[in-house]
Amino acid sequence: MKLTDISRQLATAFAAVGVSSLVLVGCNNSSAPEATKEPVTEGTSAETAATSDIDPEHSKIIIGTTEGDFADMVRNQVKGSLEAQGYEVELVTFTDYVRPNIALADGDLDINIFQHKPYLDTFKKENNLDLVEVFQVPTAPLGVYSGKKTKIDDVFKGMSVSAPNDPSNFARALVMMNELGWITLKDNIDPLTASKTDIADNSKYDIKIVELEAAQLPRARDEVDFAIINGNYATDAGIKLTEALFQEPSFAYVNWSAIKTADKDKKWVKDVTEAYNSDTFKKYAHDSFPGYKYPKIWGTDNAAAPTADTAPVAEAATK
Repeated sequence: MKLTDISRQLATAFAAVGVSSLVLVGCNNSSAPEATKEPVTEGTSAETAATSDIDPEHSKIIIGTTEGDFADMVRNQVKGSLEAQGYEVELVTFTDYVRPNIALADGDLDINIFQHKPYLDTFKKENNLDLVEVFQVPTAPLGVYSGKKTKIDDVFKGMSVSAPNDPSNFARALVMMNELGWITLKDNIDPLTASKTDIADNSKYDIKIVELEAAQLPRARDEVDFAIINGNYATDAGIKLTEALFQEPSFAYVNWSAIKTADKDKKWVKDVTEAYNSDTFKKYAHDSFPGYKYPKIWGTDNAAAPTADTAPVAEAATK
């Protein structure tokens, strides 16, 4: 199956996939339904806001994220940038993937940042929520990492490749192997739900695919030749994303901010968007999150690790 076919199908396949089968990328992994509010920095007030270049009808912005890199982006850069402009900023962190959208729809948040668009589209449809995406944020991508083999062109017939065993990420792993030329997927399959039965040809390398719980993948690298690991589990295990031998080229799983649709033309939304796309934030992101998948709008700044266009794929060895 050709990469262009898969890319085209990704655009239409997401709406048909339920929330339970979509796994977020680059997010905290806990499922406990808790939220933590962080105090507003002293010195920001309505009086200060009144003299600043901010939205006069919305001087306080409540941002919800999952704990981890998205929260750090707010704490370490975005919050200070918006406060310098005159806003009050409150960060609320969650340890689950349901409450941030419900809290947003209920008005407890102004904006949330934790999910990719397929998840948002499906969640808001199934829960009848009037939400819309605004801008992308740096996200830890799925990648191929070294196991017993240390180079992407060390492929050989009979090699083993570990992959996450949940349906959504396993499908992504199959698409990655198809893009690398390691396997061939059937034509006209749904790339979001691809399974072993959708493999048309595995004869080139006769790969032994080892399915593991995502959290186990970093620890089992020495038991396989290559490991396909979720970006958040890689970083949690201390693996640098820049060590990836290959990263999925699709931007479908880069995470987005979300707001209520009624707010999409508000000045404060424009100001938050500009804060996340400013040169200052870009520099912070590149310095703090090397190897991440950066927003597509950043253009050449989004390159992080080799993709199918640059990663060499050798013919099968005789090992």
